[in-house]
Amino acid sequence: MRYPVLAGALIGAVTLGGCSEGVLDPKGPISIAERLILFNSLGIMLAIVIPTILATLGVAYWFRSSNKRARYRPNFDYSGRLEVLVWSIPAMTVLLVGGVAWVGSHDLDPRRPIASAVKPIRVQVVSLDWKWLFIYPEQGIGSVNQLTIPVGTPVSFELTSSGVMNSFWVPQLAGQIYTMEGMVTRLHLQADHPGTYRGLSANFSGDGFADMHFDVHALPAERFAQWVDTKRNTGPLLDGQAYATLARPSKAVAPSTYRVVAPDLFNSIVSFGTQPDDPSSITHPMSQRAAR
Repeated sequence: MRYPVLAGALIGAVTLGGCSEGVLDPKGPISIAERLILFNSLGIMLAIVIPTILATLGVAYWFRSSNKRARYRPNFDYSGRLEVLVWSIPAMTVLLVGGVAWVGSHDLDPRRPIASAVKPIRVQVVSLDWKWLFIYPEQGIGSVNQLTIPVGTPVSFELTSSGVMNSFWVPQLAGQIYTMEGMVTRLHLQADHPGTYRGLSANFSGDGFADMHFDVHALPAERFAQWVDTKRNTGPLLDGQAYATLARPSKAVAPSTYRVVAPDLFNSIVSFGTQPDDPSSITHPMSQRAAR
């Protein structure tokens, strides 16, 4: 008896060992609420699955050939009570799971801002081949394949794609949302604990898909302000010409930052779509007028 118990404990330890840094280890209010929906749905379904398994074993045991007390009824074809039981339980399961999903999908609408006394920080996201561009419009800086956010502060994302449809996902902070060319999707999340969280693409997009991931660094507010000040003094300028170079397909791109991002660059990317005839023309309208 000791060995089966030990084997079960080892299997459980190995299985649960993969639950860190994922949806079962949430670090923000959105991911915590999503985990609750997962657990609620699992509990409702197990309330049906477990009795069904036990009933199957019980029926098999009771109607074994050696049990002379079991009634053999070859002409049995209908029972109103059994029909009600067989259909009412699955119907209740569908209603309960559907209700949990319905309420949760409205409460966790990606476009709905997170209720907080702290002013949200805006981040604009562009999925490229095969990397992520993050623009901080209020701070005037940008980064590639690294996202830095303050702890305890809601983050409001505007997301688009330079071409291929993609999916933005930080499992420990929020659910995934798609990025599409010429469109802007929105997502809100918040990190309640300092740390580094893994972000990734959840939609296959070509040869460099496997390396299309990034780290989310959640820092205390003071350290985030210091990070912004530091990045404003280091790195190149991200204008239309620099974006044209960045937008070229590349794999396993190392994280980097831009000290200045051309104003309204994100909206220009959304307007131009996949590949304009002259990518370097993606500039701020004020810059175009000044050049004239």
